[in-house]
Amino acid sequence: MIARRYDTISFLSDYGLRDEFVGIVKGVIAELAPHARVIDLTHEVPPFDVRAGSLALARCITYVPQGVVLAVVDPGVGTARRGIAVSVGEGRGVLVGPDNGLLSMGTALAGGADAAVVLNNPRYQLEAPGTTFAGRDIFAPAAAHLCNGVALSELGDAIDPNLLLPGVVPLPRTEGDTIVAEVTWVDRYGNCQLNVGPDEVAMLGTTLSIGLTSAAGERSTRTAAIVRNFAEIGGGIGLVIDSFGMLALCVDRGSAAEELSVAPGDAVVLTAVAESGGVTTRVTLRPPSRGD
Repeated sequence: MIARRYDTISFLSDYGLRDEFVGIVKGVIAELAPHARVIDLTHEVPPFDVRAGSLALARCITYVPQGVVLAVVDPGVGTARRGIAVSVGEGRGVLVGPDNGLLSMGTALAGGADAAVVLNNPRYQLEAPGTTFAGRDIFAPAAAHLCNGVALSELGDAIDPNLLLPGVVPLPRTEGDTIVAEVTWVDRYGNCQLNVGPDEVAMLGTTLSIGLTSAAGERSTRTAAIVRNFAEIGGGIGLVIDSFGMLALCVDRGSAAEELSVAPGDAVVLTAVAESGGVTTRVTLRPPSRGD
């Protein structure tokens, strides 16, 4: 594979911004590849949540410029899990990060892997006082050296990209005349993205019954119309076709997550209702008393 010189590194992590981790990684890149521009995709992936990081990367990947993607959500840092670099688009881009499923959906949406290496060449790593900051010592140097024109094959031993650890992709399922979906993401506004798009629920109509179960065991049923924007919701809950083409539970100028007491990973049962609307009910589950 012909070595390329990249100019952009798109950076995603669960490091947050309170500590110095992001700054140190960007400092290593600036020292090794001062010409490279670093784009911060997000550093607020929930700590250790590889699935959330994978979904965030999948949402971003279509919009990042040609170059290197540096993604670090790495609860297994310092263990036998591998650090990898994956070429996509016939070398138009390279994804760098841990082999724990984080890169899988981004790789697939970028057209699939052309080649992959395990990052085990110490020549392109920093000497590390410990083993728990691979973002600084392994991944950032790899990304920077790729920007300097170092060939992917120089970073370590070739591995079969078909054997990289897959991600966990939440898929909806159909049960009779209902669709069981899942909240995959809650943004800072409280909009709750589901893992279904409008085409998948077209058979149910344009107004749906939304069945929810909170973490406390409280069940509720709401009615929501599928709309194009937040203003069309009016009052209550709506199903907005969001900027990624998925359905999201939303409140106009409010938080659906707070209103419905839902979080990522919660199940949402979608059922058809009459266009005239429905009734909201709330039932708190409790164990039977001795006299029941």
